[in-house]
Amino acid sequence: MSGRSFGERVVAFNKNLAYEGVLPDGIFALNPFFDNPQTLQVMETFYQKFYGDNRRRRFIIGINPSRHGAGVTGVPFTDTKRLETVCGIPMHSAHTHEISSVFLYDVIEAYGGAPKFYADFYINSPFPLALVQRQAGKETNINYYDKPQLFLAVKSFMVDSIKKHIELGLETDRVYVLGKKNAAFLAKINAEHKFFGEMVVLEHPRYIQQYRSRDRQLFIDKFILAFQQ
Repeated sequence: MSGRSFGERVVAFNKNLAYEGVLPDGIFALNPFFDNPQTLQVMETFYQKFYGDNRRRRFIIGINPSRHGAGVTGVPFTDTKRLETVCGIPMHSAHTHEISSVFLYDVIEAYGGAPKFYADFYINSPFPLALVQRQAGKETNINYYDKPQLFLAVKSFMVDSIKKHIELGLETDRVYVLGKKNAAFLAKINAEHKFFGEMVVLEHPRYIQQYRSRDRQLFIDKFILAFQQ
């Protein structure tokens, strides 16, 4: 590990992100750091602000970024609204609202606020670029596991990405995985590569917001209890 701060290592990781493999027809990987110049700027500001130290953190693993969340801001589970109102970083070139971001930032508030939360946790995805499917002129998010041929195409990239995430300075005895299907695929990868000890599986924020919104306070409590272990 170099003498750079945790945040500087994350910024370097993001600046070097590139997927050069072949994806199934109609599926594309979007790199927000190439698509919008301000994304790179706000991403650097975020990691300088909340990760300018060498604390070891626990890893929260998503699926792959939404084109409206990290696909715009460069910060996982953070749309432009939360980036400005909670993190204090305005982004003038885009305005997004992403439902997963709404739930996660309610969890962050319950944990004690963004500075406290980000001092303890780092969030990213095994495939850290947005994946979209284009059909009949329409673009929709797609998960890396939604098609068997897509998972096979990106698996080696995901394994390499997880290795690089760990090298940032992450604890590996326990990891938090968002989404049960995501956890099933990651468990297979973990069985092969022995990246993590205990895998704590939590519901994905999007699922909670879409299908269990009436119980969202119960889920917030569940997340906080898990994160305090």
